[in-house]
Amino acid sequence: MSEQQDVIAELGDVGVLAGVRWAYVSATTRSLETYSEADGHDAAWLGNTRYTLFRDRLDRVFACERYAVRSGNDDADLDLLYDQLSERDVDSMPRLHAGLVRRANLNGSPGWAHGEIRFLLASCVFGKLDRLPWPQKSPTKRRVAKQRNPEPPQPSLFEDLVPEEIGGLEALLNTDHDLDVKTYVVAHSLDALSQQAELVFGRARLNAGGGQAWHWRQNLLDAPPAGGGRRTDDAPLPTGPNTVPDAPVRLRRSVEERRNNRSSGEG
Repeated sequence: MSEQQDVIAELGDVGVLAGVRWAYVSATTRSLETYSEADGHDAAWLGNTRYTLFRDRLDRVFACERYAVRSGNDDADLDLLYDQLSERDVDSMPRLHAGLVRRANLNGSPGWAHGEIRFLLASCVFGKLDRLPWPQKSPTKRRVAKQRNPEPPQPSLFEDLVPEEIGGLEALLNTDHDLDVKTYVVAHSLDALSQQAELVFGRARLNAGGGQAWHWRQNLLDAPPAGGGRRTDDAPLPTGPNTVPDAPVRLRRSVEERRNNRSSGEG
């Protein structure tokens, strides 16, 4: 299978992509509901608000940062998790294990990781995803776009070399561009007038000459919404190492469990 098939299958099977999709739809919907030109809002306001809410929703659905499931009052945890979310958001939030994804920022740029797969966020002008100008982005995003392509086309300059020699030469040329873990990008865009949105997951390609911006990308809005609900403990755990010590955590109880406890007099 190709890298795209492997990565999309792994993240799709455990619910990570469903979580990303939910977070973006929630953030975009809320941004558009609040957006008002009459109130002085403009494209910059909409972009900043969408990004801020997208980051917040990702932390919520993956139980990261302030939404980590810590020991204490479960009801208080749920109050924080669902604060300011619409009923639609609460009902459609995917059921994910609280340890499935961890925060994995890169040089201050917000990032999230499942096992050995990390992704960052990047905004784009609507309709321009395939020409997203990585050279104009931050040094961190440019470094991500410089990562070695694991499936490079064989250049004609080296057509007389055997595949092993080509791979070795490319690895040598790109040694300084590899990161601690494979890092991908979730790119997103929104047109305020038509309210059309774009959301993709892919391997960025440094397009210094203005060419193709991706080695590959996957449209995340094509997939149907995942089943909603609160987190349970039946999702697979992360497969890769996490070198950052975790705070003590536990899973939130379901609504039914809390109702039963209240009826029996438990807190």
